[in-house]
Amino acid sequence: MHERAVKPHPLGTLLEVRAQPGARREGLVGEWNGLPKLAVAAPPEAGRANEALQRLLADILGLRVAQVSLLRGASTRTKAFVVELPPHEVLARLAKARAS
Repeated sequence: MHERAVKPHPLGTLLEVRAQPGARREGLVGEWNGLPKLAVAAPPEAGRANEALQRLLADILGLRVAQVSLLRGASTRTKAFVVELPPHEVLARLAKARAS
């Protein structure tokens, strides 16, 4: 499902996501061009949406916020995060979140 979005990284996994800032409801809301689409209520101002995405992604994956870091895409909707989990575990946890 999200295999295109997940790549091995020396610290774990490089995960690309599509952001939807300013949303009414937060969470994993679907897919965009093979990337998981994450919606956050925070506006895309002063890094607020990026911080909200980092917290949401950590929550979805069952990690501490410190285990998820933004690598690139601070000012775009397509973002790349480094996640301190192996790729197969990231895929499994995303699939579980998608199913619930």
